[in-house]
Amino acid sequence: MKLALIIGIGSFIGGFSRYLLSLLIQAKTASPFPLHTLIINIIGCFFIGIVFGFFDKGQISQEWKLFFATGILGGFTTFSAFSIETLTLFREGYVGYALVYIFSSVFLGLLLTYLAYSIVKHFLY
Repeated sequence: MKLALIIGIGSFIGGFSRYLLSLLIQAKTASPFPLHTLIINIIGCFFIGIVFGFFDKGQISQEWKLFFATGILGGFTTFSAFSIETLTLFREGYVGYALVYIFSSVFLGLLLTYLAYSIVKHFLY
């Protein structure tokens, strides 16, 4: 029960943060490209690399890993929004935007996860 509460609190923090950041980004952009979700998911990928780097080095406990990775970052990032926004871009004829969105989400997400993990694993402590 303790872990469920830890994850739930983290998920609330992550979901609320995603909502606020999404509003901020959408207010600054006027394009059909879903930049807000891309930025949020890329940020989440970077931070999950940090969390797992610290966990693998024994610097944080399993409970903290669950709080940050499953809770906060699980609530912060969203694959379902990525999926529906990509489908919408295709349906509305923005094929180029859709392909750029898919590539940049996957490539940048993986790259930033790897970079953050590597920085923590090899250069910190």
